Amino acid sequence: MFYSNMNIILKHIEAITGKNFVFTDEETRRQYGHDETEDYNFPPTVVVKPGTTEEVSAIMKLANQYNIPVVPIGGRTGLSGGALSIHGGIGLSMERFTKIEIDERNLQAIVEPAVVTQVFQEVVLEKGLFYPPDPSSRGSCTIGGNVAENAGGARAVKYGVTKDYVLNLEVVLPTGEVIWAGANTLKNATGYNLTQLMVGSEGTLGIITKIVMKLLPKNNHNVLMLVPFFKAEQACEAVAAIFRAGIVPSALEFMERDAIDWTLRYIDGVSMPIGDAVQAHLLIEVDGNYLDVLFSEAEKITEVLESFDIDEILFADTEDQKNALWKMRRAVGEAVKSNSVYKEEDTVVPRYELPALLKGIKEIGNKYGFSSVCYGHAGDGNLHVNIVKGNMTDEQWQTEVPKGIREIFELTVSLKGTLSGEHGIGFVQKNFMDIAFSNQHLQLMKNIKHLFDPNNILNPGKIFPDNL
Repeated sequence: MFYSNMNIILKHIEAITGKNFVFTDEETRRQYGHDETEDYNFPPTVVVKPGTTEEVSAIMKLANQYNIPVVPIGGRTGLSGGALSIHGGIGLSMERFTKIEIDERNLQAIVEPAVVTQVFQEVVLEKGLFYPPDPSSRGSCTIGGNVAENAGGARAVKYGVTKDYVLNLEVVLPTGEVIWAGANTLKNATGYNLTQLMVGSEGTLGIITKIVMKLLPKNNHNVLMLVPFFKAEQACEAVAAIFRAGIVPSALEFMERDAIDWTLRYIDGVSMPIGDAVQAHLLIEVDGNYLDVLFSEAEKITEVLESFDIDEILFADTEDQKNALWKMRRAVGEAVKSNSVYKEEDTVVPRYELPALLKGIKEIGNKYGFSSVCYGHAGDGNLHVNIVKGNMTDEQWQTEVPKGIREIFELTVSLKGTLSGEHGIGFVQKNFMDIAFSNQHLQLMKNIKHLFDPNNILNPGKIFPDNL
């Protein structure tokens, strides 16, 4: 119906937003038809850029009337295909929603969804405040996308993920109604928690137009160390040992050897000598307001690490050194992508199970003939598995790798983990959901989706297996 009424519907949309914010040319449609998920491109039929909540509401009422698919589009940095318009329809770019209001009295902010995460962090920092969630793509991802995927990042190990900072949301429902999902309070035991239901729902239940965020006072100091390990599994073992010693780092990142080698070749201005026998590194940060406490914690971490087979620990002495190490860590994903066609999985297990997960991933790769580059937020048990095509044939890539991915997820779930820690399910992982959930569980989720979106127009074809 959408295509047969195309001209009529476009006139309605133009009347809502103005012609300048409606695009049907192929170049724009292709630009908004991809995110960072492999090489997929699913152009929407039309790209629309509303500027107000009222305009979003009017578009959703129109789409619901005509059963037009609508896909919310943010910074297009996602890795699960959540922003792909796989059924065409309206690509609803939220890029004009860029306002920030800081409430210093209550340590809160009202943020619109297109605000870039790093921009938000820097704005609140100028007020002496701190917004901890920091995905590796923080320089280009948006707060709205972070909420939709419940993004985490390196400092989630101490400070939590996006959901831990979302107090309230203004949401346009698929039928066009506008609601505030919760309250601007730190505690709320009033009815079902619709705010947290929306967080991580991947744009399938509503379109977020305002976010009320909790903020923290900023810390004044941090200590950062890079620890080389001669055995990658020992690096994973050390993670749980640090916590058992009573230390909660602000960041604890794992990178195996290939991740660092590829990244150092990919980025400029960062160099680092690495011993030939080193297999992996941990990047460990502690933060706070008192340097003597931080040095004491770093010393205790060093004592723990000395029981493992490690090379010399590097302490970052200057801000430039710290920035260089973080630049290297944040660039790993792009470095892998620049080397080969790849698939990225976002496994997460209880942190004590990380060695078993890493060992199993390598064994599964050997079984199916693929190599992998592993890195991630080890302090959370969150391991990013980059499966690289390398010299595999197209047939092997299409037939053998999916079998291996299924086994990786089965291993992850057997270790009491789950399919995704922060990237979401979206388009590419939906047909593995049966590994983590029973049919009854999945049907409950789908019933919730139907309650919010009876015509299944909002980001259809995501999260749920094709056969459900």
